[in-house]
Amino acid sequence: MGFLSFLFLLIVALLALNVYLARILPGGEWFFLRWSGARAFLVEHIEPYGTAIAQRVQEVAYGRPALSGEYPYILNDPFYVVLLYTPLAVLPEFASMFFPSIASSLDFPIARGVWMLLSEAALVGAVLFAIDLSEWKPPRWLFILLIGFGLFGFYSVGALISGSPAIFLSFIYLNILRALRSRSDELAGALMFLVSCQWEMGGLFLLLVVVWAIANRRWNVWVGFGMSLFIVLVVSFLSYPGWGLPYVRAVLSDWYQGADLNLVRILHDWFPNSRFPLGTLVPIALGVILLIECLGSTQAGFRRLVWTSALSLAVTPLMGFAIFPSNHVVLIFPAILILALVWERWTRYRGLASGLILVLALLVPFGIYLRGNVFSNPLFSDLHSVLPPVAAIIGLYWMRWWVVRSPRTWLDEIEAGK
Repeated sequence: MGFLSFLFLLIVALLALNVYLARILPGGEWFFLRWSGARAFLVEHIEPYGTAIAQRVQEVAYGRPALSGEYPYILNDPFYVVLLYTPLAVLPEFASMFFPSIASSLDFPIARGVWMLLSEAALVGAVLFAIDLSEWKPPRWLFILLIGFGLFGFYSVGALISGSPAIFLSFIYLNILRALRSRSDELAGALMFLVSCQWEMGGLFLLLVVVWAIANRRWNVWVGFGMSLFIVLVVSFLSYPGWGLPYVRAVLSDWYQGADLNLVRILHDWFPNSRFPLGTLVPIALGVILLIECLGSTQAGFRRLVWTSALSLAVTPLMGFAIFPSNHVVLIFPAILILALVWERWTRYRGLASGLILVLALLVPFGIYLRGNVFSNPLFSDLHSVLPPVAAIIGLYWMRWWVVRSPRTWLDEIEAGK
C-alpha cells in the first residue's frame, strides 16, 4: 500500500512538472498537429485534413504562417491514427468540468503534459527493451547512464519538446521484435499494422520483418495484421466515412512539400559540382547492402535479425525520405546494441570504451546544435540530419562479425580469462 501511494504521488508530481514545462516551453507542434486534427473532428466538426489545421500548427511551430520552402505541417496520418488521440483531444472538456476558471488557458498544455509524461515512460521502456533484445545485462552504473541517455539525449529531448510520435513508434518497433522472439506472431502483426503508415521512419524495418516472417513461415503474423486492418478500418470508416480522399490528398501534398528535406537536397548542397548523382547512388547502394543483410538474417539466429533491424532503422533516413531530426530517437536502439556488443567483445576495456561511446553520443549532437546557433550555418542542421544514421551504420558494421558469431581467436580466449 505504501509503495502504491508513493507511485501515485510520483506520477502526479511528474504530470504537474510536465504540464508546467508544456506551458513555458515553445514547441509541441507534432503533437498539436494530431491533437488539433482529432479535436477538429470531435469538437469543432470541421475537416481534420484541411488547411485550417495546418495553419494553426504553423503558428505553433514558426510563430507565423509557413514560408515557401518550410514544412507546412499538413495532417497526413490515416484517420484510425487520428482516433488514437481522441482521449487527449477531449481531455480539456473533462478538465473544464473540475477547473472551469483555468481550463480554457490550459487546453493544450494539459494534453501536451500528459503526452510528454507518456512519452517519457515510452522512452524508458524503449531503453529497457533495447537492452533486453541485445541479450545484455549491463552493470548498475551503466544501466542508470543508459536510462539517462534515453531520457536526456539530444534527439530524445527534441522529440519530447516537439511532441513527436517517434518515441512511441520506436517503442512499438522493439515490441514487434520481442513479440516475434516469444512467438506471439498475432501481436507482432497487429503492431506492424499500427505503425505501417510511418514509412519515413520504419518502412525498411517493416519490409525486413515481412521478408523474415515469410522465409520462416510465420503465417500468424498475417492473421494479426489482417485482424487489425479489418477492425481499425471498420471503426474509422464508421466514424468518418469520407476520410479516404482527403487523406490521400494530404499525403501527396506532404510528400511534395517535404521533397527538400531529404538526403538528395543535402548531398546537392554539399557537392554541387559532383559528376555523379549521389542522391540516387547512395540510397541504391544502401538498399543493396540492406537487402543482402536481410536475406542473410532469414536463416540465421534471432540475434542476427535484431542486428539487421537496427541497421534498417539507421539506413531508412538516408533512403530519400524526408528527414526530421526528432525521428532519430529511434537510433537509441542501434546505440544500445553497439554498446552491448562492445561490452561483450572488449572484456578488458569495456567500461572505458562503453563510457566513451556513450559520452560522445550524448555530447556531440548538443555541440553541433550550439555551434549551429552561434554561426547560423545550414551545414550544422544538415549534420543533425545525416550524422546520426551514418554513425549508427558505421558502429553496427564495426561490431558486425560478433553478431554473426565469428569464431573466437586465441587472443580472445586469453583476454576473456584475465
